[in-house]
Amino acid sequence: QVRLVESGGGLAQAWGSLRLSCAASGSIFDMGWYRQAPGKQRELVATITSGGRTNYADSVKGRFTISRDNAKSMVYLQMNSLKPEDTAVYYCNAVFGGINYWGKGTLVTVSS
Repeated sequence: QVRLVESGGGLAQAWGSLRLSCAASGSIFDMGWYRQAPGKQRELVATITSGGRTNYADSVKGRFTISRDNAKSMVYLQMNSLKPEDTAVYYCNAVFGGINYWGKGTLVTVSS
């Protein structure tokens, strides 16, 4: 069983920054951040493998940075130059043994 707990969401102004954190229980996994805006499907934001290889959605490239600290079992999402369209619930994801695990999510609201 993998347990994920997100933190760091909140209210930001357009062009501002927020940093999300995800604390993971257990061993090292491939991990990522996804988001779901009201009335929309959940979408990938960024992923990072256990070896540190990253992947980003086109909509966040150059603005968001995913990173991890394996010693602390933490994954981070640094979000810069935020836009109102980044408003969503952000979910931490881990893949272990072919199973997807999800946190409960943290709300990010960006005002114009």
